[in-house]
Amino acid sequence: MIAQTKNFISEVKTELAKASWPWDPKEKGVKKYKELMDSTMVVVIAMLLLSGYVALCDLVLVTLMGALTGGGWQK
Repeated sequence: MIAQTKNFISEVKTELAKASWPWDPKEKGVKKYKELMDSTMVVVIAMLLLSGYVALCDLVLVTLMGALTGGGWQK
């Protein structure tokens, strides 16, 4: 069991050494994570736009169905 765990950790270290990380290891401080922060902002903005689009479509469909069925907002 211990030998398998050591082997697993060794393989993980080897694979992580092969990975390309989204920052320059020579940079220090916040500049080191600039690409990571930029990518995160793109994802956050895209999710906000997508959620706004879905909410707008939902509002339009609810209003349309309410008008077609003679219903409306239920209280």
